[in-house]
Amino acid sequence: MIKRLKQDYPSIVESVSYTTRPIRPGEIHGLSYFFISREEFIAKRDNNEFLEWAEVHGNFYGTSKEFVEQSLSEGKHVLFDLDVQGVDSFKLHFGPTANVIFIAPPSVEELEKRLRHRGTESTQVINLRIMNARKELTRKDDFDFLILNDDIDNAYDRLKEITQKILQG
Repeated sequence: MIKRLKQDYPSIVESVSYTTRPIRPGEIHGLSYFFISREEFIAKRDNNEFLEWAEVHGNFYGTSKEFVEQSLSEGKHVLFDLDVQGVDSFKLHFGPTANVIFIAPPSVEELEKRLRHRGTESTQVINLRIMNARKELTRKDDFDFLILNDDIDNAYDRLKEITQKILQG
């Protein structure tokens, strides 16, 4: 949905996060993520280069403070793909100017089916993701907007509607 949204709203800039997880087939360094070692990540974290960071599914993820500050100072709308921990950090930092959307699967069982069908992760990683998803789903009502991703086209239409509302201020 993010890829489609960026095509429909070219003025939106997506933040590319840093991660220590392995690159998946089809991903591109610097476009999908900045793939770095744990040591590099820890050095950046300790140097206060991240606006937010978290350990998720056994890997580190972080958002570049410099990128965000520069993009916002240029008046750009920035899109982030964050987990619940990241959203909490953003809400603390940006307050009500951060508009957050929770995209929920129709069920945990359906999410597991989708993850297994994707074939990009081991059973152990999928099990960890499902465990984390159960926790995150308890927070879905804490967000500004909620989208149920039961049908991709309907979910995307709702995302476009929310995005338009946000962009119009």
